[in-house]
Amino acid sequence: MKSTRSRRKMAPAAADAGDSGEKQEQLLISSAICNGEDLGPFVRKAFASGKPETLLHHLRHFSRSKESEIEEVCKAHYQDFILAVDDLRSLLSDVDSLKSSLYDSNSRLQSVGGPLLSSLDSFVEAQNVSKNVDYALQSVTLCIKLMELCSRANHHLSNGSFYMALKCLDSIENDFQDKTPSSTLKKILESKIPEIRSHIERKISKEFGDWLVEIRVVSRNLGQLAIGQASAARQRAEDLRTKQRQAEEQSRLSLRDCVYALEDDEEEEGLGGYENEGYSYVNNSVLGFDLTPLYRAYHIHQTLGLEDRFKQYYFENRKLQLTSDFQVSSMTPFLESHQTFFAQIAGFFIVEDRILRTGGGLISKTEVENLWETAVSKMCSVLEDQFSRMQTANHLLLIKDYVSLLGVTLRRYGYTVGALLDVLSKHRDKYHELLLSDCRKQISEALAADKFEQMLMKKEYEYSMNVLSFQIQTSDIIPAFPYVAPFSSTVPDCCRIVRSFIEDSVSFMSYGEQLDFYNVKKYLDRLLSEVLDGALLKLISSSVHGVSQAMQVAANMAVFERACDFFFRHAAQLSGIPLRMVEKGKRQFPLNKSRDAAEEMLSGMLKTKVDGFMTLIENVNWMTDEPSQGGNEYVNEVLIYLETLVSTAQQILPPQVLKRVLQDVLSHISEKIVDTLLGDLVKRFNVNAIIGL
Repeated sequence: MKSTRSRRKMAPAAADAGDSGEKQEQLLISSAICNGEDLGPFVRKAFASGKPETLLHHLRHFSRSKESEIEEVCKAHYQDFILAVDDLRSLLSDVDSLKSSLYDSNSRLQSVGGPLLSSLDSFVEAQNVSKNVDYALQSVTLCIKLMELCSRANHHLSNGSFYMALKCLDSIENDFQDKTPSSTLKKILESKIPEIRSHIERKISKEFGDWLVEIRVVSRNLGQLAIGQASAARQRAEDLRTKQRQAEEQSRLSLRDCVYALEDDEEEEGLGGYENEGYSYVNNSVLGFDLTPLYRAYHIHQTLGLEDRFKQYYFENRKLQLTSDFQVSSMTPFLESHQTFFAQIAGFFIVEDRILRTGGGLISKTEVENLWETAVSKMCSVLEDQFSRMQTANHLLLIKDYVSLLGVTLRRYGYTVGALLDVLSKHRDKYHELLLSDCRKQISEALAADKFEQMLMKKEYEYSMNVLSFQIQTSDIIPAFPYVAPFSSTVPDCCRIVRSFIEDSVSFMSYGEQLDFYNVKKYLDRLLSEVLDGALLKLISSSVHGVSQAMQVAANMAVFERACDFFFRHAAQLSGIPLRMVEKGKRQFPLNKSRDAAEEMLSGMLKTKVDGFMTLIENVNWMTDEPSQGGNEYVNEVLIYLETLVSTAQQILPPQVLKRVLQDVLSHISEKIVDTLLGDLVKRFNVNAIIGL
């Protein structure tokens, strides 16, 4: 019973709890609907709990609550609504009248605007046609101009005017290509313009390649011409110096007054045209020295925007050409090919100098200097190698002459040639050793051919060639012909050899700015004191037999003494040294050993001959009672011999030489007499015997 009552008491509480929950849920749904929120969660919850009826109940309840609210609102505004409806009814009649008015106005507007509208349509259509026609005309005009440009470009291409063709292509690209109305024409232009540019590049590259082949031949000829002109200029300068030397010599000898007018040789201007610009006087037109293909190719590549690439291409090709020029053929002796070798290099750098000055930056000064340094290094190497193999002085001189001319030629263009001159200086001693060896052989042959006879000259030109040319005459008066000289033929022969040595020596060393006379004198001293003096000593010691030969050799030595003065003057003149400076100092005679040996041999032979006459002096009566009226017969024989000898010797021996020889012989005779008197064979002697002697 208690439990039943308790359950009955608890039931209302549970019911109240359920009602409050439903109310709360109803409030939530109402709040969500009012706020416009999503009802999805409520629907899912209802179906999840299996009570959708509850949700429908809540929704209906919310709907009824809102309907009552609407009804209350309508009741509250009913009177206003009625008034509004009345207003609307009054307005309706006004609207109807307005509508009929608008309809009438529209009818009148339609009747008036119809023709205008058709006219407007016609105008718009005509305007569109006009625009289309204008566009067509513009397009046609543009196409005509484009075709004219294309035609002009084709004309320039066919005539080889590539620069003008490129300018036409640039104009087509910049002014017409983007504006071309035809897509087909535009595609054609886009494909053909690069092809034309490539064609132009190929054509101009071929022209440049042909120029590269041609310029090698031109460079060789140009180098030979430039070096030849340098040689001609040097020869003209040498001729002027020769005239000056002749004038100085004639003035020194006081033969006659001579005035020389030094005229400019017109040949210097024969190939002129570029000295004022710092160039040599080699004209481009002489050998077709044409740089037009090169500059044309350079300009075209500039226009194509390929300037840097062409510069590199040009430099690499010229460098390859220069490397090829360095090749020395092993099949041809260098003596035969050296002129072509050096002329090719000279021409190469003459061309590069012109391109550097006029090429508009095609090649830089640094690049040219690098090429020149490479060339100098290679030329020095070739010269070192070839000089080391040569054993003939004349071969060294020929190559040296051409190298020095190369240096003179390229120095005019601003190239430094010091390294080449250093190589020549380095081989100066070797050249002179070979030259001394050649002269030693020539002098030996000349002395071996000497017959120890006075030289006979039948004509004046012989006298001039053998005497005056070496200034060994004793008088300025031309003798009568035929003329018998006091010397033998070996003297002018040896003089010619020595003079040739001096000229070759000066020629080898005259490659710098100024020739060093003391080097010339050093080698001349060696030739005279070592070679000629040694050969004469050998001749005297081995080939001279008899007094006449010894007397001829002594006479030759006196002439050689005058010739040596000429040798030093000649060397000084060739070296550009004033004669007064050479004649100031006293020089020792370089052939003094052979001169002394010749005089000693002559004296010795005479002493031997005198001794033969005086061997019988022992038979003299040393205790004679009175002096002999005719003198001592043995001494008379000596006197007769000496008088005969002197009369002959005076014709060929200079007085001072004859005096020295006779003094030596007479001194020997005196000593011989004194030795006899002091000897054991003469026990006694008186004054009469001495008077007889």
